[in-house]
Amino acid sequence: MPLLEILSESAVAFTATVFIFSLMVGSFLNVVIYRLPVMMENEWKVEAREFLELPSEAIDKFNLSTPASTCPKCGHKIRPWENIPVLSYLFLRGKCSNCKTPISVRYPIVELVTAGVSALVAWQFGWSLTSFFLIPFFWMLISLTMIDADTQYLPDIIVYPLLWIGLLANAYEVNSYWGTDLRDAVFAAMAGYLALWGFSTLFKILRNKEGMGHGDFKLFAAFGAWFGIQSLLPIILLSSVVGAVVGIIGIVAMGRDKELRIPFGPYLCGAAAIYAFYGPQLLAWWQGVLMP
Repeated sequence: MPLLEILSESAVAFTATVFIFSLMVGSFLNVVIYRLPVMMENEWKVEAREFLELPSEAIDKFNLSTPASTCPKCGHKIRPWENIPVLSYLFLRGKCSNCKTPISVRYPIVELVTAGVSALVAWQFGWSLTSFFLIPFFWMLISLTMIDADTQYLPDIIVYPLLWIGLLANAYEVNSYWGTDLRDAVFAAMAGYLALWGFSTLFKILRNKEGMGHGDFKLFAAFGAWFGIQSLLPIILLSSVVGAVVGIIGIVAMGRDKELRIPFGPYLCGAAAIYAFYGPQLLAWWQGVLMP
């Protein structure tokens, strides 16, 4: 029996395959999460020097593949068998094979979360266009969440494709599970951007400081493109509640400065992830609250 036929007919085989493949994707996402912000900053430095008409400054080549991954402590080059998702971390006992410096547990966690969420999508939506669109959606959400948490950047190179893929999914009626179509998605993208832009503008007028980054506007627009106009209120409410709770815990338990900027992107991504799985149920609950 051909492999594709097996995967299309067996939910277990499809889910297991997605899990294993997504472990490798998670390993790549670790590279993206670390290297993409550095690449962006290098590009900004070059552009700033050009704008200021300063002499160009030599910058070592740095992208997603160059230079090769090394231990930040001793410079040991990571060999292929030391870079197997999760297994290498366990085999090395979480330490560099050369200098024994501890390796952050974050790397296998990102790999396992990527694989686990992808497998959940495969199991819930099965062999369908919805799965093949939604699995990369979660890959991009994981990247954006970690990058924003680390640097407060939401790179356009990820956010814009997220928006366009959402519109494409609606063009092929992939998103009927969430009750939206292409026309609704276009208006939702516009409304999502304008809603957060308006809030941020009002906050700046009242408080004389920025309350939200432009990346958040574009990210919310992308979620509108995916899930339609009816998703915007549940997503923003979910993200606000989670963000408020985490922020209060940070202030009380960790002594975090009340004026410290807290990235909102991870909370938007978390709310969108919940909506991706439970959107219809959330809408039904919300309608029940409004019209008991």
